[in-house]
Amino acid sequence: MAGLFVVFEGIDGSGKSTQASRVAHQRGGLFVFEPGDTPMGVDLRHWILEAVTTPMTPATEALLLLADRSHHVHSVIEPALSSGRHVIGDRFYASTLAYQGYGRGVDLGELRAATLLAIGGCRPDLTILIDLSPEVANDRRARDQGDRIESANLEFHDRVRQGYLELARTEADWFVVDGAGSAPEVAADIDERLSQLPW
Repeated sequence: MAGLFVVFEGIDGSGKSTQASRVAHQRGGLFVFEPGDTPMGVDLRHWILEAVTTPMTPATEALLLLADRSHHVHSVIEPALSSGRHVIGDRFYASTLAYQGYGRGVDLGELRAATLLAIGGCRPDLTILIDLSPEVANDRRARDQGDRIESANLEFHDRVRQGYLELARTEADWFVVDGAGSAPEVAADIDERLSQLPW
């Protein structure tokens, strides 16, 4: 039997990485993240996020992320799922739709088509969105001015948040958690929903 694929999404500072790592540890799953979870991905991550001095169009940014995702799916995620191991992801395809589509303004139809090419039939069994306002997220973390995406202004991150909420309303198998609560409160909401999956 194939493993379950559960993905955590949210703006930077929402707590998704903490919760994804916790769930992977508790469920004995493989924790994966994007971008940069493979040797090739490390190089792509540098160009996507860290090389802020290199001008890049939103479309280029999206295509680099999709290249990372395609390699990640075929070299890490699908082999693990096929072996019966559960995979817990910190970001997947919805991040590109939210950040580069709603946030940067790349055409959503074109992004969806390119995403299908990148991921094939690999889909999460459940996507958990930890929803949090950009203002609260900023208070929780120090923004990395060397990160192309984290250094963007609050208006950008609010567009991303609204994009995530729209995806949660229109796509199947999403669960939205209020990220404004304490970490134990958020974890309890997540665990209640996860208990409904056939682990």
